[in-house]
Amino acid sequence: MMEHVRQWLVSIVVVSLLLSVVQSLVPKGSLRRVASFLSGLVLLAVLLEPLPRLDLKGLELRDLQGETEKVRRQLETEQETALKAGIAEQTEAYISDKAAALGLTVRARVETRTGEDGVPLPWSAELEGGYAEELAQWIEAELDIPRERQVWHGREGES
Repeated sequence: MMEHVRQWLVSIVVVSLLLSVVQSLVPKGSLRRVASFLSGLVLLAVLLEPLPRLDLKGLELRDLQGETEKVRRQLETEQETALKAGIAEQTEAYISDKAAALGLTVRARVETRTGEDGVPLPWSAELEGGYAEELAQWIEAELDIPRERQVWHGREGES
């Protein structure tokens, strides 16, 4: 099987090279357009050459549908994981920027949970740095993370 694929790929490369040489030798004008059209047909024939030899009897559509569904679910899971990570990362940067604007040095780690609409939302925040009431209020108001889901680790007012 692999030998057939290799031969097919080699024939595509060889035909493409030959057609390129022919194309460069044909003078410009209507003759070149005809040669381009015929070259495309020849290349298409070479590309489609293995189709008549395909054994479709051993191919079961149910297996393909099952595999397709499995891959779709896997992609959805990976997409959701990436989206959650992206939202957490952006929220962490947002908190750090706000802390810097307040003159604080705070490093945040945000956990997300999927909301009712299927979109991941910031759920809790773990903050390293001294507790700052103003930042805690801002996180609650802007990010909808209540104080009971904010965990502060730092020198002052640890909670």
